[in-house]
Amino acid sequence: MTNRYVAKPAGSNWGEFGPDDQIGRLNYITPAKVLEGIAEVKIGKTFCLSLPLNIPGSSDLSPARKPPKIRTYPVGRRQVPFMNFRMSRVTPGVHDISSDDMAIIYLQHSTQWDGLAHYGRTFDADRDGEAEIRYYNGFKGEEDVITIMNDDATGGPYHGGALKLGIEKFAESCVQGRAVMIDLEKHFGRQRRAIGYAELEQIMQQDRIVVEKGDMVCVRTGLAQLLLEQGMKPDATLLNSVCTGLNGADPALLNWITQSGLAAIAADNVAVELWANDQKFEVYENSMSPLHSHCMFNLGIPLGELWYLTELADWLNAHNRNRFLLTAPPLRLPGAVGSPLTPVATV
Repeated sequence: MTNRYVAKPAGSNWGEFGPDDQIGRLNYITPAKVLEGIAEVKIGKTFCLSLPLNIPGSSDLSPARKPPKIRTYPVGRRQVPFMNFRMSRVTPGVHDISSDDMAIIYLQHSTQWDGLAHYGRTFDADRDGEAEIRYYNGFKGEEDVITIMNDDATGGPYHGGALKLGIEKFAESCVQGRAVMIDLEKHFGRQRRAIGYAELEQIMQQDRIVVEKGDMVCVRTGLAQLLLEQGMKPDATLLNSVCTGLNGADPALLNWITQSGLAAIAADNVAVELWANDQKFEVYENSMSPLHSHCMFNLGIPLGELWYLTELADWLNAHNRNRFLLTAPPLRLPGAVGSPLTPVATV
């Protein structure tokens, strides 16, 4: 037991992988589990599981997250744009042309991993009796996850980041192993419905799906495909009224996540679960996103959102399969709390 916290939250696994652990249940993806994933590769066919990162084409679904912007930048004394740049400006007589660019990108706008610093809770109390901000394994807000820090280069303030639980820890673990597809769209179409454990268990029995310790679980709802169909002008009203998601307010579902030993969950919708602020779904244990709280805060389970699963799920259905090798490391970007990625499935 680390002295970082006095007590563990009920239902948490804090300390299971040591007091300084920062990758949670990704620890369950052992070399043996990687080999189990490799054993699922039968024909070498690959699938890209990322949306184009400019999808959604607006911030209507998540107002705080905007589409990326690609820009070039000026170089040299004349500040010439570094695009179709004639290298003869630098070395007379050469014929080389070079282009370079930069991206202004909200890391969680499109296909993403949520890191463990993305979602915390107030827990325990400090000396003044105020509830403290805590994250997985007891890491603290404003000590391990900082809001404002000073810029060493300018001396001015800039927005902070995760000194602990940064997304780079996932990247260093590589996030490669066996994954299992659960296809909700196959059973429910695009109806708006929160799926609890009873329905999930029925689907898993019907489709002969078994989730074992260390497996990563992918959940198709159909939302990412609908986003692609809408192009760069998504209809947020429609998108917020269709497609399934997991019911984070179902204690039986949360218990199954705990007991199954799954290492990560990725879905093709916005939040994996259907949020309580949808007004149709209840708050559970003082959380509007109880599945986020249970997975990231209690257990250290990464959540992937807005993955593109259509082609893979269709292929698996057509070949009576549900397991595959998944390779899904995020950007190795120190201090970030989330990351875009291009997951690859191999079958």
